[in-house]
Amino acid sequence: MKAVIQRVSKASVEIEGKIKSTIGKGYLILLGVADNDTTEDGDWLVKKIIALRIFDDENGVMNLPITDVGGEILVISQFTLLASYKKGNRPSWIHAAKHEVSIPLYNEFCSKISKALDKQVGTGEFGANMKVELLNDGPVTICMDTKNKE
Repeated sequence: MKAVIQRVSKASVEIEGKIKSTIGKGYLILLGVADNDTTEDGDWLVKKIIALRIFDDENGVMNLPITDVGGEILVISQFTLLASYKKGNRPSWIHAAKHEVSIPLYNEFCSKISKALDKQVGTGEFGANMKVELLNDGPVTICMDTKNKE
């Protein structure tokens, strides 16, 4: 799995002109599921993301996790994170998981991160054309790949 975690002041996702989810201070997470990903990949990501200390403490130092600041999370499925661009100029998504693999893993990730955060997370709609709006705070953007844990 690949995740792009953006610390935001606010974020929302719109589908067909209607707001599906909106959050305040927290994380907008773009999540890409690869064809060889498993439940263990999602578990590792949830643990790392919840423990990330990228919110400012009383001294203005990034030292606090999302749970300490009462933050919210919006998770958007993003198969394009798995783009293969080595050959030619048109990306290929041959490494992105098929729907029968990616949808259950995406849903499981959302459920587990919601439980770890102890509040409902916002989501987009798998496979929909979504308009995502965010106000990146910092900006702080962190990329994680479960195939590169070191």
